[in-house]
Amino acid sequence: MKIREKILVIEDEQTIRNFMQAVLTANDYDVLLARTGAMGESMIASHCPDVIILDLGLPDVDGMEILRKVRRWSKVPIVVVSARTHERDKVEALDAGADDYLTKPFGTGELLARIRAAIRHTRTPIGSEAVANTGIFKAGDLTIDYAKHRVFIAGQDANLTQNEYKLVALLGLHAGKVLTYDYLIKELWGPSARSDNQILRVNMANIRRKIEQNPAQPVYIFTEVGIGYRMIEGD
Repeated sequence: MKIREKILVIEDEQTIRNFMQAVLTANDYDVLLARTGAMGESMIASHCPDVIILDLGLPDVDGMEILRKVRRWSKVPIVVVSARTHERDKVEALDAGADDYLTKPFGTGELLARIRAAIRHTRTPIGSEAVANTGIFKAGDLTIDYAKHRVFIAGQDANLTQNEYKLVALLGLHAGKVLTYDYLIKELWGPSARSDNQILRVNMANIRRKIEQNPAQPVYIFTEVGIGYRMIEGD
């Protein structure tokens, strides 16, 4: 089953929101909508979107402020859309961490191309040279395919949920290193998520049932008791 990328649109103009929702839904994206900065910030933390489309001219807060806040804790791709056409506005947004800048008005093809490019950037991991070069992490029968957003065991799709995939993918990028519970929670669910290890334990139990031959004796993802999880080093 193909995992649909989740796109959060933070835009106060209803006609533009409706346009982007129609275009993105028709192209098989899972679309979330926010009409204010406050609503957008809340949804970023609670829904963990794969890409954020951010308008700068919001009614309650300047989009630049949201951009800077998000970049303090997340690398999620952010495509800025704005009626501001001055070069200094584009430079400021890109310097603050935006992945792209789209000037209104824009067409369907350009919007989709910018989103595809932003998603590709997230699938070029930098955790190891081998993964960066191939987009693939392998350890024994386990394969993480960052381009396809999927995990395979002995060539068979493990059918992970979106959150399960994100957890395995993050551990794969840092294979051999212990990632603490707090780090994983904040990376996956945002800085406002409660430091409750139970949600991680539930996800990990489901992951192990899908990728481990014997979940009680894992060979791919190890628990460092009281600290976090560690992925086996790649081949």
